[in-house]
Amino acid sequence: MPSSKPAVSQPKANSQPLNVNTAAPAVNDPSLNDAQNHDSPKQLAGVFARGLAMGAADIVPGVSGGTIALIAGIYERLINAISSIDPSLWRDYRRSGGIQGLMAVWRAIDGTFLLCLAAGIATSLITFSGIIKYLLDHQPLFIWSFFFGLVAATVVLLLSEIKRWTVSRAALFAVGLIAAVIISSMPALTGTPSLPYLFMSGALAICAMILPGISGSFILLLLGAYDTALAAIHNFDLPVIITLIAGMVSGLLLFTKMLKCLLSHYYQGTLALLIGFIAGSLVKVWPWKVDALGGLSQSASSNVMPWQYPTGAHWLTTLSLIIIGAVLVSLLSWWGRKSQR
Repeated sequence: MPSSKPAVSQPKANSQPLNVNTAAPAVNDPSLNDAQNHDSPKQLAGVFARGLAMGAADIVPGVSGGTIALIAGIYERLINAISSIDPSLWRDYRRSGGIQGLMAVWRAIDGTFLLCLAAGIATSLITFSGIIKYLLDHQPLFIWSFFFGLVAATVVLLLSEIKRWTVSRAALFAVGLIAAVIISSMPALTGTPSLPYLFMSGALAICAMILPGISGSFILLLLGAYDTALAAIHNFDLPVIITLIAGMVSGLLLFTKMLKCLLSHYYQGTLALLIGFIAGSLVKVWPWKVDALGGLSQSASSNVMPWQYPTGAHWLTTLSLIIIGAVLVSLLSWWGRKSQR
């Protein structure tokens, strides 16, 4: 992300600007919009590619698109852009009116960035939802191995961002870890969800989706809406898709305000909490799972040790996929640092 001038409102002593890959601008910076709304075509293509990665991650229950945004160096920009969507935009529009007013609003919300990112996420959801659903149903051991390596490497990379561990930061890390483990262990609801229920599910899922480590798709799974949502995307069921999107937009606009405030004033503590969420999600993405009878089926959700897996640990394949996932997330982090420079 481009560098910027200091923020107008100085953060508290224990805060820093978000710095996942390198120094990033503090929130509420009046110079951010001009810098960010002059992205080159190459930079916008990079934003689109990050959206593809976020969409693919969000399809998998247990992996968060927010994790990808955080490690790719666009997390705070995303939070800033979304949280800028509020009633004050009407004032920005009325200052100039017409096309100029619309352009002022577009710049205020970092619209080009959001459009490219949303296009990447939507493209990924449409393109990969069927493929990933097939792999989850027919090759669960291998796809979970890949994502386990991705999430584990993310935890290692982000732990180095905590400049100094204190009792409060360690406690926040523990809270995030325990919360993610509890959420990951909850049984899923069943039944056919109604449209109002899907609206609520979408609002809750998007709040989880923007949080690194908490999977929005897993929240949908817990609420019994995951299969409905995936089938709607695959079959282009407009009523269900529009209801989910409306719920997600509502939840997103409400949630990002609070998250932006926390990142602005309590960055290190918030980061420790987020890393705890990501670390706790490793329970959900553990590759070796069996069903209640100790066998392999689509309902397999109980973690076992590799040597207890009914068909064997498949060490060569699983470890190779774990390493590939770790390497890819490391490359994504390197790409994020390079882009910011």
